[in-house]
Amino acid sequence: MGVTYLIDTHVFLWLIGSPDRLPRDLVAELARPATEIIVSAATAMEVATKHRIGKLPEAADLVRPAGWRRAVTRLGARSADLTPEQSLMAGSLAWDNRDPFDRLIAAQAITLSLPLVTADAAFADLDGLTLR
Repeated sequence: MGVTYLIDTHVFLWLIGSPDRLPRDLVAELARPATEIIVSAATAMEVATKHRIGKLPEAADLVRPAGWRRAVTRLGARSADLTPEQSLMAGSLAWDNRDPFDRLIAAQAITLSLPLVTADAAFADLDGLTLR
């Protein structure tokens, strides 16, 4: 039986463009057929926002729906929409992190009871969140 993970935005970007930036054992674990990868709708918004403001110029293909679907499919992943409950939790979390994308992704991982794959140390101090 496999594990299901929600991946943070930078993990998504690294998996599709620079997998060598991630530990080999993690890449191997995520590539296992029994492992399910979930990509949050918040990640799509974060990628589009960063592309729009010039912080992610290489994401031109990802900001088109067909390009986004291709990238998610290539990873063998599936997208997860955000619910109003997750959005409300994100805004209500007792957490000093002010990044709205981090807050949405964290709330989604918590409500779905999924470990979050991230290299971002900011998530370490959030109660109720399991990290990988």
